[in-house]
Amino acid sequence: MARSMDINPRARLALVSWAARLGTITAEALAERDAVSLASARARLVAAERAGMVVGRRPLAGEPALYSATRAGLRAAGARGLGSARVSAAGAAHAITCARVAAWLERAYPDHYLMGERELQREERQAEGARLVSARLGPRAGVRRTHRADLVLWPPARMDLPVAVEVELTVKAADRLVEICRAWARCRDVAGVVYLISPEVRRPLERAIDSSRAGDRVTLIALDAIGEGVATQSTGGRAERTVSGDA
Repeated sequence: MARSMDINPRARLALVSWAARLGTITAEALAERDAVSLASARARLVAAERAGMVVGRRPLAGEPALYSATRAGLRAAGARGLGSARVSAAGAAHAITCARVAAWLERAYPDHYLMGERELQREERQAEGARLVSARLGPRAGVRRTHRADLVLWPPARMDLPVAVEVELTVKAADRLVEICRAWARCRDVAGVVYLISPEVRRPLERAIDSSRAGDRVTLIALDAIGEGVATQSTGGRAERTVSGDA
């Protein structure tokens, strides 16, 4: 068993770097991303944890454990400006799903670069507050507000605009959904926006897309379908085509 948990330094560093960039990852997501068995992915994470590079927590009983890079792991990965991620029980389901979506996207688009919200936040700080991939919301109490995507898919060499990726598990207030969709519709920092959604979110989000006239900018993909090879895609409430996991 000890031998199976040994991984070479380069592979361990890649694992830790991925955890640092996303904030948290799961064994299930790692298995999908690296096309290995779940047992192998768990063994890799256990080995990295024993080396002090990551730490695992299980905020939700019966759900996958979430692993985040430790300070030592962040230093080893050269992840400057990214602190250790902390996930509450309230945010655990979203974090687990984001890791799953990230793995799926990286398998589907191996020539692209996937950036997590924390990494995007760091780049915007380093750019002295400049918006890189953020939607501008209306001001509140005189304060300018922005909305960042959960993930950003950058094309090769960043020659073209990126795609913003949102993971939506629960229904937001209708006016909040409309505000975000309208902001994305007006955003010229992205080529478009993809929402990965749970079944209960579909109808409210479709209404928000129609209300904000964001149908040509926002695409919906069912979370239940990813990993099965085909996902039903719709824009503005209308089914349009299918997207292969191998696209």
